[in-house]
Amino acid sequence: MFDIEAELKKLPKKPGVYIMHDKDDKIIYVGKAVVLRNRVRQYFRKNKKTKRIQNMVSLVDHFEYIVCDNEAEALILECNLIKKNMPKFNVLLKDDKTYPYIKVNVKADYPDLYITRRILNDGARYFGPYANSGSAKEMIEFIKSRYKIRQCRSFKYKDRPCLNYHIKKCMAPCMGYVSKEEYRKQINQIISILEGKTDELIKELQKEMQEASKNMEYEKAQDLRDKIYAIERISQKQKVSNISENDIDVIGLARKDEETCIEIFYVRNSKMVGRDHYIFKGLEDEEDSEIISSFIKQYYMGRKILPNKIMIKEEIEDKDAIEMLLTEQAGRKVEIKTPQKGEKLKFVEMAENNALITLNNREKEKYNILAELKEVLHLDKLPRKIECYDISNLSGTNMVAGMCVMLDGKIKKNMSRRFRIKDIIGQDDPKCMEEVVTRRLRHSVPILNEDKNDGFGDLPDVIFADGGITQIRATEQAIENVNNEIRQKAKERGIELTQKDMVNIAVFGMVKNDKHQTRALMNDKREELEISQTLLNTITMFQDAVHDTAIGYHKKLRDEEVTKSALDNIKGIGVVKKVELLKKFGSVDKIKQATVEEIAELKGINLELAQKIKDEL
Repeated sequence: MFDIEAELKKLPKKPGVYIMHDKDDKIIYVGKAVVLRNRVRQYFRKNKKTKRIQNMVSLVDHFEYIVCDNEAEALILECNLIKKNMPKFNVLLKDDKTYPYIKVNVKADYPDLYITRRILNDGARYFGPYANSGSAKEMIEFIKSRYKIRQCRSFKYKDRPCLNYHIKKCMAPCMGYVSKEEYRKQINQIISILEGKTDELIKELQKEMQEASKNMEYEKAQDLRDKIYAIERISQKQKVSNISENDIDVIGLARKDEETCIEIFYVRNSKMVGRDHYIFKGLEDEEDSEIISSFIKQYYMGRKILPNKIMIKEEIEDKDAIEMLLTEQAGRKVEIKTPQKGEKLKFVEMAENNALITLNNREKEKYNILAELKEVLHLDKLPRKIECYDISNLSGTNMVAGMCVMLDGKIKKNMSRRFRIKDIIGQDDPKCMEEVVTRRLRHSVPILNEDKNDGFGDLPDVIFADGGITQIRATEQAIENVNNEIRQKAKERGIELTQKDMVNIAVFGMVKNDKHQTRALMNDKREELEISQTLLNTITMFQDAVHDTAIGYHKKLRDEEVTKSALDNIKGIGVVKKVELLKKFGSVDKIKQATVEEIAELKGINLELAQKIKDEL
């Protein structure tokens, strides 16, 4: 028995990491402390705590700790444990993205450039990160349209030039048509563009253009003029700031309702070359500084390319330790700054404003989805709550269903439900759909279920059935079944019903194409409804979610049946034969119905063993 009070007294006055476990021994929180005794004790004393931390402490069954030599060592361990265990009460950055960079292999005699997501210690130059591969690709396409560098990834000398030379897209270094020095001059100009140092480059090109014009090399002068215009345009696309320092990441935070957004601006050579944002939920009572501190640790730890400075709005508690670690990681000084005035402060505020815009846009997107659904489905009101159903089985065995909920345009995973089919024998998906929807609707009708607090909540405004007209009809029949039960119950109790007492829910089908991809919504007249690509994407995610719920439950039951069945008691039937039998026949009941000869068809089972299986079952 773990005695929390007794263990608190044993805590050392040293830096380290503490790990909170629940009664199932699951890690629910990981934290770092300069002094373990002081920090961990705070959780179990009557002091002011955020609601999230209060909830966490209420679930703590026991804790453990790891003593470290210093705060920096504890910080590394904390980050690693959070990333490994993803504790539910930590601020979690669920970031599986690898960012695109533009790579220039400057060590080669004739360098090329391309997009990569792997940073290697190979002497090449890497530029980025770019927020997405599209922006990196656009930059490469621009460069290759203006500079005649090689297009091929593997360079080797040839006996004739390729098509790119003939259409004037390459200077054919593979044929020796351009010297290494002339080619390198092009690469240096490209690097200047990627570094954002376009002012000096433009001056240099203007000088070359004037000289070419004086020498009556008009074609060369025109080419240089076009190159200058193109560089000016690409330079104007990047947001120019008055921050004079290089390699800065600017972090802004904004909140709206239950969502928190962190926006990052990537500033390189006084120009914003990219941006990104991350959305967090359930952090309403967390301090901004705590959220930003957790974000910086998880976002930057382990990255091979780091900025010189990270600018944030307010100081964070473990700033010095994080700076020390990032400096060691980068091999140069990395600072975390909180500007108080001037252009740098304005840039942080701009990041914050953009974070708020991101949240507002998310709200607009959700409303737009609901508004489009209302119009497309010809509803009287916005469909705030939509439920979706899917049936899953294998040859009529382990028949189950999944239900998912979309609330205010967002899929709510915690509201999904799973059903085991009770009344239908054999493979009859429409009848299964009818049974499941009937059972579910009863939960939200007061006259049929007095305990409305059983997790299902209010009735949906709309039901989506995974399938076409047969599933629509089955769902409509389920609604009629419930209405009949309401009428019967009201008659027994002498209650006079109104239209509001009846279940009236619009039903639509989600139909797929031959490739099992969501194609459209269908109404009960078999008409496919025309919807936007944005709405189609949302419906696809909804359909995928309910499909995963249903098939996940089916697999669970199937695995349980394989793990434990009546076959376990038959001598001579091991795991392999049991799996093969269930795979062939689907269930123990169907093995019972099979003939001895059919059972003996399986490899490793002779007639004698097949007869024994029949007798035992």
